[in-house]
Amino acid sequence: MEKRRYGRTGVYLSIVGFGGIIVMNESQESANRIVAKAIDRGINYFDVAPSYGNAEERLGPALKPYRNSVFLACKTLKRTKREAWEELHQSLKRLCTDYFDLYQLHAVTTIDEVNQIFGEGGAIEALIEAREEGLVKYLGFSAHSEEAALALLNRFNFDSILFPINWVCWYQGNFGPKVVEKAQEKGVAILALKTLAKRRLKEGEERKWPKCWYYPVESFEEALMAVRFTLSLPVTAAVSPSHAELLWWMCDAAEIFRPLSKEEEREIAEKSRGLEPIFPINH
Repeated sequence: MEKRRYGRTGVYLSIVGFGGIIVMNESQESANRIVAKAIDRGINYFDVAPSYGNAEERLGPALKPYRNSVFLACKTLKRTKREAWEELHQSLKRLCTDYFDLYQLHAVTTIDEVNQIFGEGGAIEALIEAREEGLVKYLGFSAHSEEAALALLNRFNFDSILFPINWVCWYQGNFGPKVVEKAQEKGVAILALKTLAKRRLKEGEERKWPKCWYYPVESFEEALMAVRFTLSLPVTAAVSPSHAELLWWMCDAAEIFRPLSKEEEREIAEKSRGLEPIFPINH
């Protein structure tokens, strides 16, 4: 699998990242099998969080044989220094490791959260201290709003941002362009979320993929289009959604990836018409 440079570092990540939620609610045996197959497919970038049920407990033992050759990212929803520090240590223990390659503030959405993170006793203090102590190598954040992402990029010299870079959000919500531009300007690596999202679930609609809170692409052809859209942008890697079947689609797509032509970009923009983006529309 192709690898791309992670920001300003000498680290190279597989263009498809393993979303840790895949192993949530799996048996340990099944988690071990899925992780071994992902490694076999060329994946070296794994991302997980404490909020993904028992994913950390499953991923830790499954990754143990490969820990020295993979890039492991974790995140925290905590916004104070004390809580973030405690959660970081709990995650290290569950993931059977003594350091994270990347530790991120998770799902920052509002300016109030940004202010709390950077206020006195805020979570950023725990992240900086963890880096100084060698518990983490790089610092980043994931965000679900452009407003929060732009504010964070302006407040601190992060190594990377994990953000929804998705064909429907981009064309139907104008959601993403500003963040990509700002991250590039700052020399911050861009990691992508929600690559395979297609639209919001309708009220009462049955979920085909129980761990997916949105309606994802429905075929390999659509997955290939979605992956090509995201990876044609200045993105280091795209993290898979929550089910192994969707991860294998992304791996297959990565193997035959080629950047979109202008004509194909127009076709994708056209295909996105009438679909409701999973994140709010920006005007």
